[in-house]
Order: sequence, then structure tokens, then C-alpha cells
Amino acid sequence: MKIMAIVLAAGQGKRMKSKLYKVLHPVCGKPMVSHVLNAVKQASCERAVIIVGHGADAVRTTLGDSAEYAFQAEQLGTGHAVMQAKDLLGQEDGVTVVICGDTPLVRTETIEAMIAQHTAQGAAATVLTAVFPDPSGYGRVVRGENGDVERIVEHKDCNPEEAAVREINTGTYCFDNRKLFAALEFVTNSNAQGEYYLTDVIGILKAQGERVGASVASDIAEAIGVNDRVALGEAERLMRHRINEKHQLNGVTIIDAGNTYIGADVTIGADTVLYPGTVLRGNTSIGSDCVIGPGAEITDTVIGSGTTIRHSVSENAHIGDDCNVGPFAYLRPGTKLGRHVKIGDFVEIKNAVIGEHSKVPHLSYVGDAIVGTGVNIGCGAITANYDGYNKSVTEIGDDVFIGSNANLIAPVKIGNGAYVVAGSTITHNVADNDLAIARERQVNKPGYADKLRARAKAKKERGSE
Repeated sequence: MKIMAIVLAAGQGKRMKSKLYKVLHPVCGKPMVSHVLNAVKQASCERAVIIVGHGADAVRTTLGDSAEYAFQAEQLGTGHAVMQAKDLLGQEDGVTVVICGDTPLVRTETIEAMIAQHTAQGAAATVLTAVFPDPSGYGRVVRGENGDVERIVEHKDCNPEEAAVREINTGTYCFDNRKLFAALEFVTNSNAQGEYYLTDVIGILKAQGERVGASVASDIAEAIGVNDRVALGEAERLMRHRINEKHQLNGVTIIDAGNTYIGADVTIGADTVLYPGTVLRGNTSIGSDCVIGPGAEITDTVIGSGTTIRHSVSENAHIGDDCNVGPFAYLRPGTKLGRHVKIGDFVEIKNAVIGEHSKVPHLSYVGDAIVGTGVNIGCGAITANYDGYNKSVTEIGDDVFIGSNANLIAPVKIGNGAYVVAGSTITHNVADNDLAIARERQVNKPGYADKLRARAKAKKERGSE
């Protein structure tokens, strides 16, 4: 049996009051429509068609070739939106999930359960529902004696008995594909909004004697559709709780879950501890037995096991096992740290490879460099990698000592076992095991400090006259 999906993502989202197209607003670091597309794909949907309209190019750019697209030139209702997929899916046999692109909290398991029930019952349609303590504002699902859906009644049209129903329509459906497109031909826009409603398909199928079932979502959060910034914030809060709980159940210690922010695609190994203020974004992967935070901001970074990162920022970096980073370090894109590397306070690393057991303890900049194993880079040392026009590489061999406040002017190579004296500005290569010193010879002038003080005092007295 072929399983397909139609994702409705053509609305403008005026209530968001944003230049960004509604379904592209992120929830836990990923656009809403990406959450929805991932959910249907993981539920074994072989084909997914995104109905685009406003912001169509931006949606295509975001999702790329991970989906097919149909364009809705005019937003004339949900039924009209689904009809735009007819040329792509209309002749297919199988089951089609119809879901809104602004419902990021719908889970794969919920979609799978809906499809399984739909198939087992041989239904023409199955409605995903949720039971709300207060269903005000939602369309009510009215069931018959056998438990099947009789009708869906909008809140404003409910009589007192229907208004008392707490089961609501989430706007997610499962259809027999051919029956869906056949029923859509009978949908009209004879209503106050002049739109073609997908919910009318339910009544049409019932009138044709077809079975319409209802699958109840276990989490009412899955019914949330994001139409404004308030709902966006609530979706963020609920998904963050869901993500944090998943990692906790997988063996991650989160000291303060309310102040820890983990993106949807982040992976974390068991026995890692996350302290408050930690922000993990993108495709970050963290090994086991790590300590992250407090105050760590990590994006698209791979971190080995046993590593500690405190009060630091890392972006597009690769950090090996048993490293110690921070506090107040900045690992920029292209950073690669081997095992047992120490990057200390106020150190910036950019597009550089740091070998095993090497140390950059404090107040240094290492950019566009290849650093060997067992290297010590002293306080205030830098690789001067940019001449105003081009970036050049500094190469430092194994077991090298770079003294404090040394400037390595790239391109330059420091050989294995070499020693660069503190305060030196190195402009030429240093051979293996050589000592390099490049600074002015010190000159001491006996008693000259007293002369300077006397001169300063006299100048001050003249100025006060």
C-alpha cells in the first residue's frame, strides 16, 4: 500500500506580523514545515507534496528536493489547496495524509497510529482528533453510536449539545486517495467565506455511505496550529520540554531543564551533564560522559566523549575526546581539536587543527593553523594570518613551545621541538629543535626613571600656574 502526504503551506500568516513566511518560523531551531515534513516521512510516506503559495520560493529553497511542490495561486480554502495536488497524486492508489505545515508538534507515532487505524477499519477518511478540557474555538467532532465520525461542526455553528463535546478536529486527516480527490469535485464555496473547505469532504463521504473514523492524539499539544507569535512561543516551550525529556530518558542529566535549550536534531550520549544556560543548535553531536555548560552555546559541532565545555561558543567545529574548553573560549568554523586538548579562557580558534595533548591556555588567537601534538602556546600568542588581502597558514610541529606574547607572521613553519622565546615576532621558518628569538635587545639606563618623574612633575606644575 502506497502512503502519501499533502502538506498545506500556502497561507501568508498575516498574524505573525513578520517578513518571514509563516511556516518557515523556527521551533527549536527548525522551520515548522520541516518538522511536519520529517514527521510524515518518518511515518513511511513515500511521496510528500507541499502546497505552496505566499513565499513559495523561500519554502522551496528551505526544503529543496526533499518534497514535491504544487502551487496555489489564490488562497481559496483548504479544500482548494488539496486540489492543487491532483495532477501529482490524483491517479495514485493508496492512503494520503493531509496535514497543515504550521503544526510542528504532530509526532510520527501519532501519524502512524492514525494510518494503522484507518487501514484496519477500511475507512474512506480518518480524522485526527484531540480531547480538550476547554474546546472553545475549535470544530467539534460528533460521533455516531458505532464510534464513527458523523460530522464536524465549527464552534460558531454548534448547538448546546454539540458545544458540550470536548473532542476537536486537529485539521490532520488520513484519506483513501482516490476517494479524496473524487469527493473534492463536489465541494463548493457556498459559505460565508466563499472558500472550499476540506472538512466538507467528510460530509460528502458520509452521504456516499463511506466510513469516517477518528484517531485520538494522546498529547493535546499536537493540535496546536501556530498562527501568531504567542502560539509560536507556546509551541517552542512544549517542544523544548519534549526534546529535553527524550534526552533525560536516554541517560542525559539536565540540571535545569527550564533553562536548557536543545535543538530538534541534536544527539547526546549517556551520562553527559548539561548545566543551565546551555544552547545546543543544528546538527550538534555530543558523546558520552561530557560536561557542557553552564553558559555554553554550541552550533553544528561534533564533540567527543569525556569533554568539558564551560561558558564558551563553538560553531562548525570538531572537538575530540577528553578535551577541556573554556571558560570564555570561541571555537569558530573549521576548528578541529584532537584528544586531550586544552583551550583556555579568552582563546579564539578559527579554521585550525590542534593536535593531541596540545594546550592554548589563555588570551591567544590561533587562526588558519596546523598545530602538532604536545604543543604549548603561551599567553597572548597569536598567528597573524591576514595581511589585509590574503589568509596564510601557520604550521607548528610536535612538542613545540611558543612563548607568551609571540607573534607568528604567516606563512611560517615552526619545526618539531622548536622553542620560540616570549615576545618574539617570527617572520622566518624555524627548524627542528631550534630556539628562535626576535626582539630588540634590552637597554637599561641607570637612574633615568628619576629623571622622567622629575620632568613629569615640572610639566604638571607649569600647567597649574
